[in-house]
Amino acid sequence: MSEASAESLKRTPLYGLHLARGAKMVPFAGYEMPVQYPSGVKNEHIHTRSKAGLFDVSHMGQLKLSGEGADYFLESLVPVDIAGLAIGRQRYALFTNEAGGILDDLMVTRYDDCLYLVVNAACKAQDIQHIQARLPEGVKLEVLDNLALIAIQGPMAADVMTRVVPEVAEMVFMDSRPLSIDGTPCFISRSGYTGEDGFEISIPENEAERITRLLLDHPDVEFIGLGARDSLRLESGLCLYGHDIDVNTTPIEASLMWAISKNRRHDGERAGGFPGAEKILQQIETRQVATKRIGLIGSSRAPVREGAELVDDLGQPIGRVTSGTFGPTVAAPVAMALINADYATLGTEVYALVRGKKLPMAVSKMPFIEQRYYRG
Repeated sequence: MSEASAESLKRTPLYGLHLARGAKMVPFAGYEMPVQYPSGVKNEHIHTRSKAGLFDVSHMGQLKLSGEGADYFLESLVPVDIAGLAIGRQRYALFTNEAGGILDDLMVTRYDDCLYLVVNAACKAQDIQHIQARLPEGVKLEVLDNLALIAIQGPMAADVMTRVVPEVAEMVFMDSRPLSIDGTPCFISRSGYTGEDGFEISIPENEAERITRLLLDHPDVEFIGLGARDSLRLESGLCLYGHDIDVNTTPIEASLMWAISKNRRHDGERAGGFPGAEKILQQIETRQVATKRIGLIGSSRAPVREGAELVDDLGQPIGRVTSGTFGPTVAAPVAMALINADYATLGTEVYALVRGKKLPMAVSKMPFIEQRYYRG
């Protein structure tokens, strides 16, 4: 990294703590972020699956929508039931464009007085512009750039969190509450991006390092970098925006039909009314798409990386890998791909071209591991 480019990168409130813990820092979405720590990506992955991993996700965008009609306004931008979202609950959503493509995926939480949004770091500026350009009178958008965001994930996460915030024991997956940690007011949701039980915690930036150290003091908690975050989410079948989904992919092509709320579909009480509704709802009705996001498991040990071409048994191109790695929990290469829909049936054998070799892979259900979200 050149000195000039290093100077232009932003740093999260936990930057100094990452360096103190021996992190290898890399540019990511305009920030200097930890890709791994001394124990290495594989060990960090395994630690999260067996104990509790702590992730700095402060690069994500945190936004607040408030005012009368904020929920119906947001519904005009996403194919999701926002008006029916209960106070203290969180929901996955998608910003779509007029062609039905995905502009970004995000999380939406309803609190007493507002909607709280978490958007992807790389899309943060465009999402803010997208919302601001359409804001109706009486609805206000605030960019919460004075907050940090961390996530604690894994089977020991709940035990660690209940020691410092006993109230989280009452929460289930996708619950969200304003709660204090050691006297610091935070927003805590029981959610995450690994397939494990866990929590995401929004913290005032001036308290972020203190609260993070408090959690890291627990013997079962270790810092986890971007490398393991990627392999954990991939094993859990979770999309990464700009890789597995983008403006050229509709939610149906992306196998995200479950994210289109029933009351926003044909014959729903608030059907349509979002960008690209005509195309997206037609694809739901006909179940006809040319390409589809699918999961792949390799039969060799060699990982298949993003960008690898997929071919059929005659060597004809049929798709490409959008994310790929060796899955430490699965103990096999795992990948997501956009593929010709004719080849999307479970069990279909396809081939990935890697350094001139055809590596066999089978279309697999996702997630590749059993998700362990706590549903009560």
